[in-house]
Amino acid sequence: MRVTILHQAVGPDAAEDEQDVLIQAASVAQSLRRLGHAVEVVSATLDLDRLKRALAAARPDCVFSLVESLGGTDSLAHLAVFLLESMKLPYTGAPAAALVLSNNKLRAKRWMAAAGLPTPPWHEPSATAAPLGGASPAGRPQFPGSFIIKPLEEHASQGMTDEAVAAAAGQEQLSQLIDRRSALLGHRCFAEQFIDGREFNLAVLGSPAGPRVLPPAEIDFRAFPPGKPRIVNYQAKWSSGSFEYENTPRVFVRPDAGEDAGLAGRLVDLALRCWVAFELRGYARVDFRVDRGGAPWILEVNANPCLAPDAGFAAALAEAGISFDQAVQSILDDALP
Repeated sequence: MRVTILHQAVGPDAAEDEQDVLIQAASVAQSLRRLGHAVEVVSATLDLDRLKRALAAARPDCVFSLVESLGGTDSLAHLAVFLLESMKLPYTGAPAAALVLSNNKLRAKRWMAAAGLPTPPWHEPSATAAPLGGASPAGRPQFPGSFIIKPLEEHASQGMTDEAVAAAAGQEQLSQLIDRRSALLGHRCFAEQFIDGREFNLAVLGSPAGPRVLPPAEIDFRAFPPGKPRIVNYQAKWSSGSFEYENTPRVFVRPDAGEDAGLAGRLVDLALRCWVAFELRGYARVDFRVDRGGAPWILEVNANPCLAPDAGFAAALAEAGISFDQAVQSILDDALP
């Protein structure tokens, strides 16, 4: 089979989180070749006419889509996938509509709330469509309280520092915090009630037989000193040698054994419900916090998560006894009619 790997163009001076897609593309290309497929790699920019010509010349049987951003922002990543749909080219991963839905965190939270999925209450900036936010199963944000302020449409923990977690006594103060954070980062932000508890992520692998949820992974924050927010910030993901990078190991939880068996079962069920609600395909990751009472809360639904060998998805595959090549072929099979 002729497979074209498509990823966003990356400049030589790009940050580590942007260059990571090149590692993913190389790993997937090696895997596809081991599986016997012919591979070509194409990079995408906002020049969609050029991209259309490149894809037409490649004449792929399937496109392995790794596009995470376009034009320097995650919010436009779906444009490349809409182009693939317009060209009627089979492609891996989430459909364009699912990317539009999941890449905007507020849009995703509203969708989760409408589907009855538990997501932490939130507060929206005045520029967004809904005036005051918080129409989630948990109700409106609780004041006074702790909140985590996030960019609406940027991922890979961009903008996530310890300062993203802040206390607010009321809506006016929280709105001011959002405005200041938005100005500092250069991206629109919103605030989510901070769930002070455990953090899990669950990888989901698609196949023609249906999705399979891989073993739940917990982020171990035990080395964090008192007062330090227990979050996976930018340093934890990308700054090797930093305290956060070295002290946020993942620990896998067996869904069928131990004191967390019941919790793991609930997380697996919620991950599958997210897969259905967002109409995902290929592969995904669902991020959770679990509060002090043991209740799980969905933070984000990540369509097409990182496939780098050192990322969480690859680690979950290994824990499940699935080789990287098997996963790549499964993702490819899930894309084909």
